[in-house]
Amino acid sequence: EVQLVESGGGSVATGGSLKLSCVFTEDIQRGKCIGWFRQTPGKQREGVASIWTGGGTIYYANSVKGRFTCSQDNAKNAIYLQMNDLQPEDTAMYYCAASYHWSTCTISYWTDEGRYATWGQGTQVTVSS
Repeated sequence: EVQLVESGGGSVATGGSLKLSCVFTEDIQRGKCIGWFRQTPGKQREGVASIWTGGGTIYYANSVKGRFTCSQDNAKNAIYLQMNDLQPEDTAMYYCAASYHWSTCTISYWTDEGRYATWGQGTQVTVSS
């Protein structure tokens, strides 16, 4: 069973940057839809970004467009989320998740957490004002 291991969270001041990593235990070039989600206590999980590892459109939530960048490193079987200009409202537990269905990585479905079968353990991001 594929596993996802996240890292890179931490505490930063407003305007700071962090880079989250999501490393897979299998070859990501086999075509997966990888989503980044975040959740704060008492709130629904929110889609942040998604990427189809076989190439294609990368989707971002409006709240992070222009500040967050999703990328992949096939040699390391890793997906990254570079987060710049962090704001207090970005404070959350961040998760990466995988779906083997290409249709998940479409504008209609990429934020649907029910479509992702495998989830990482999460990494906490805290932005202080």
